[in-house]
Amino acid sequence: MQRYLIKNISVVNEGKIAVQDVLIAGDRIERIADHIETAFAVTEINGEGKHLFPGVIDDQVHFREPGLTHKADISSESRAAVAGGVTSFMEMPNTIPNALTLELLEDKYKIAAQTSAANYSFFMGVSNNNAEEVLKVNALKNDICGIKIFMGSSTGNMLVDNVNTLEKIFSEAELLIATHCEDENIIKQNYEKIKQIKGNLSPSDHPLIRDEEACYASSLRAVKMAQKYNTRLHILHISTEKELILFGNMMPLKEKRITAEVCVHHLHFTANDYERLGYQIKCNPAIKAAHNKEALWKALLDDRLDIIATDHAPHLMSEKQPPYESAHAGLPLVQHPLLLMLEYAHAGRIPLERVAEKMSHAVADCFQISERGYIREGYFADLVIVDLHKPHIVGPDNIYYKCGWSPLTNTVFSSSIETTFVNGRPVYDNGRFNITITGKRLRFNR
Repeated sequence: MQRYLIKNISVVNEGKIAVQDVLIAGDRIERIADHIETAFAVTEINGEGKHLFPGVIDDQVHFREPGLTHKADISSESRAAVAGGVTSFMEMPNTIPNALTLELLEDKYKIAAQTSAANYSFFMGVSNNNAEEVLKVNALKNDICGIKIFMGSSTGNMLVDNVNTLEKIFSEAELLIATHCEDENIIKQNYEKIKQIKGNLSPSDHPLIRDEEACYASSLRAVKMAQKYNTRLHILHISTEKELILFGNMMPLKEKRITAEVCVHHLHFTANDYERLGYQIKCNPAIKAAHNKEALWKALLDDRLDIIATDHAPHLMSEKQPPYESAHAGLPLVQHPLLLMLEYAHAGRIPLERVAEKMSHAVADCFQISERGYIREGYFADLVIVDLHKPHIVGPDNIYYKCGWSPLTNTVFSSSIETTFVNGRPVYDNGRFNITITGKRLRFNR
């Protein structure tokens, strides 16, 4: 059994930071203490001056496999993930073919079992006509992260606007339902109006087409339906100030039936950045005016927004070119969410303890993930060693996405990801990968 002993490291966990030793044995955390000596042979790691975080769990990524592997695949994007401290991911069903049957869903698990550097789970997709198939996952609720419903435009046959389908899924599903909420009719009306006025559209028109009202109307509909049936609802990538009135913070996360996520790009960019980055930051829902970003930060810190994710959605740079109608929506982000949030910690906007909470603890609690998301004895050793004082510059030589670019290129982060452990193995260490064993399928306590 391989053992690692991390000595004298500042452990960021469960609202505290304490200098401790952490002993890893096999795939688990065996012991956490102020001082550990062991008679067993260990690989000792000097953690002095560094911080240990629980591995980031990203509940929303698009790794594009199968069917869109010219953009990305599970192998390439999971390597990028672990390089950024993301040790587990939950991937979306709008691949080709769409993951609309249990058989197609399991095909994705088989690919990940062979190629993923990180731990993994995959959402079951919903269309207007596969409700009976979707509800079969009730019998698999400990093995699948959740059900994904696009209540707005999506790839292939995944826009769900049939009321009977929505009612059936919301009333009978026993798993968490995650929704993409944008009202398709409002989006179409906005597009036609602005197109008629301007003719050729620009990147800055995107938040006017996919505006605050489109997001709010769809999120309100999802919330009302969840309240009607007491559904376990999780609304993805909240992007507007107006939507925040739909969420409360008066109860512990584990007791909430309706939760919400914010993505790093909505916490970082604003509509002012379209002039500099253009279609690089075109995504759905859109990055909007600056007052929304400020409101999202406030809601994150007062717990109306429960978790931080990326919605990693890579495209080739050639697919991000004008005109507006053909420039693909989505940003590659899974390699840099922790560094980005640590930068805001350096700036005093969020404490390190809250970074660990919102990116690891809360995700595990929200999805009821078994034995992950915390630095606890007996839990899987998904851990990240961070040097808060070693700068990292994002550049072509260290971007691991298959698409080869990032909207954060040339960003100088104050911190660096030094080592990422997945199930007790250092899969990433100072720019080197060790993917001799793949990640594990996430399990859930439901």
